Amino acid sequence: MTTTNYERTVAENKQHYIDELSEFLRIPSVSTLSEHKADVLRAALWVVEDLKQTGMENVRLIETAGHALVYADWLRAEGQPTLLIYGHYDVQPPDPLNEWKTPPFEPTIRTAT
Repeated sequence: MTTTNYERTVAENKQHYIDELSEFLRIPSVSTLSEHKADVLRAALWVVEDLKQTGMENVRLIETAGHALVYADWLRAEGQPTLLIYGHYDVQPPDPLNEWKTPPFEPTIRTAT
């Protein structure tokens, strides 16, 4: 089996990707709890910066009456299909805490047993 450029890039940057994702996962962006309003905004701003670093264009934080939206596009593939990605940067409350094997918002890598 031949390793593609994508697979090689992922393998060569695996720890960087894990570190980057872990940084994001540490943000307790619980949108249903008012005490985490600043964390939700911090998560949105993290996504904005990450999108900029990956080369997306027209990256914007769009304020709303509730939590902000994050928008980005890259329109440099004329004549090609459009791909829309919709996702959430907020999370659910971690309760009940006693059911966690490790602390919430502290990413842990473990092997399946």
